[in-house]
Amino acid sequence: MSEQQNPVIEVYSSMLCGFCARAKRLLEAKGAKYDEIDIMLQPRRRSEMVQRAGGRTSVPQIFIDGQHIGGCDELYALEQRGNLDPLLMKAS
Repeated sequence: MSEQQNPVIEVYSSMLCGFCARAKRLLEAKGAKYDEIDIMLQPRRRSEMVQRAGGRTSVPQIFIDGQHIGGCDELYALEQRGNLDPLLMKAS
């Protein structure tokens, strides 16, 4: 039986963002642990986010194991297609 290893999930967000809250709720409902980078509290990280997200400036910007997923809509689209769970449950 293979051991499950949690992927590294990073969520660039803002405390005033409803889409951020919605995306985090979905991750939490899936039992996924994530690192939140609030760009309002850490404004210097905004340029890092924009660079990593290919120029996107809106939040949230979500990365799973370094792969840019996109924002809230893209996260929910992955879920609807059944493609989110495999990303969240990679086997080691």
